[in-house]
Amino acid sequence: MDIAGNNILWTAGDFRIPQGIWKKLEGTGFKVHIAEDDSDLTEKIKNLSPRLWVGRINGNSETAMALLREIKRLFPLMSVIIMSKTANTDDAIAAIRNGAYDYLSGDVSGDRLWSAMEGALKYPVMPGVPQSRKMKEDAGERHMIAVNSSMTRIMDLARKIARGRSTVLINGETGVGKEVMARFMHENSDRKDAPFIAVNCAALPESLLESELFGHEKGAFTGAISRKKGKFELADGGTLLLDEISEMDVSIQAKLLRVLQEREIDRVGGQGAIPVDTRVIATTNRDLEAEIKNGNFRLDLYYRLNVVPIKLPPLRERTDDIPPLAEFFLKKHCDLNNTALKRLAPDAEAFLKGRIWPGNVREFENLLERATLLVEQDVITAADLESISNPEEQGRAEALNDYNLIPLREMERMMIMKALDNHKGNRTHAAGVLGISVRTLRNKLHEYEAGIFGEEDPSED
Repeated sequence: MDIAGNNILWTAGDFRIPQGIWKKLEGTGFKVHIAEDDSDLTEKIKNLSPRLWVGRINGNSETAMALLREIKRLFPLMSVIIMSKTANTDDAIAAIRNGAYDYLSGDVSGDRLWSAMEGALKYPVMPGVPQSRKMKEDAGERHMIAVNSSMTRIMDLARKIARGRSTVLINGETGVGKEVMARFMHENSDRKDAPFIAVNCAALPESLLESELFGHEKGAFTGAISRKKGKFELADGGTLLLDEISEMDVSIQAKLLRVLQEREIDRVGGQGAIPVDTRVIATTNRDLEAEIKNGNFRLDLYYRLNVVPIKLPPLRERTDDIPPLAEFFLKKHCDLNNTALKRLAPDAEAFLKGRIWPGNVREFENLLERATLLVEQDVITAADLESISNPEEQGRAEALNDYNLIPLREMERMMIMKALDNHKGNRTHAAGVLGISVRTLRNKLHEYEAGIFGEEDPSED
């Protein structure tokens, strides 16, 4: 079937295409064909060769999924969107598993419908046909995986504000997917063809962060052997993600505020201002209002960043997203590791839903990646997952007993070193696990380093 054609077949019954979307489709060269029901659907598709079919679940999920499987078997290159009057997690998972590009339920907003149709027309789902890594990455960035009602509402909000240039502040626990949301907004904006650049504010000291953000001129400081453009200039016309903004030094915060207000930057050692058109998205896992009270964050910068706030819920509050996320991650890592596709047994799914997930989606994905490598059979059970779970979590109480009665400062040092060791020296991840800021962690390490060189012994008081 030729998917280069511009026909769209709509058999979604009571769902009607909003006039605005109809005009958008016609304006881009697509022609919509309306059919009241699914009778003779195969013949209609053969005659029209549509690029997209929009169908519905009309009270009988089993029949609808059987029809979807048959249609995707006969026309694997045609994109499909399934619509339902009522939300059903099992239906959503089954629809995606059987080849649908998207599953829309309830009172679907015009923005949500347009986003789904636009994505389906650009990125058809082709079961059994390997896609290039680029296509997978593009489709994944434009289309987050969520059936949870709170997450789908957040995604609808993100799509609406993606089109503007207002600054966005994304808040959420470590590993919850803040950068994924930022990329999702960029890819759903008019800036998607321009650069998306991410800067981890916690990973760079003050002296380097200023140069990284704003650039420098040749000779501005020792080692500045040539002019360097900063991230704001490199992201001009696109999006700049300031990850973990709460860890930025107050002195840099003042300069950032000016850039957001004036839309221009000054290179270190430069002679004049340089205009930039860069959309800023900032993320944090900390309570910025508390940081303001403690003098660690500027109130005026907070107001400038918090134009459009987005709060991402932790994974433990959206357990209905666990099955589709698990399926996605299992397929992803089985493909990457060239292993047979694995699936979860019912008790494994229950096991995953019952966990607290302090590391959220990042921890969740790590466990499933481990499962693809260590579980030999195709079906992963709860016992498998329990056996490969992080033993540190299971034996935390026993581990604490091993330390016996030792000075608190030594206990603190041991826990910090243990966290760094577990996270391969990544200070951001270690600080998140310990519940402290990266700045605090950095200061503690400086203290311990001083102790090593004889200025202070943290084990003695």
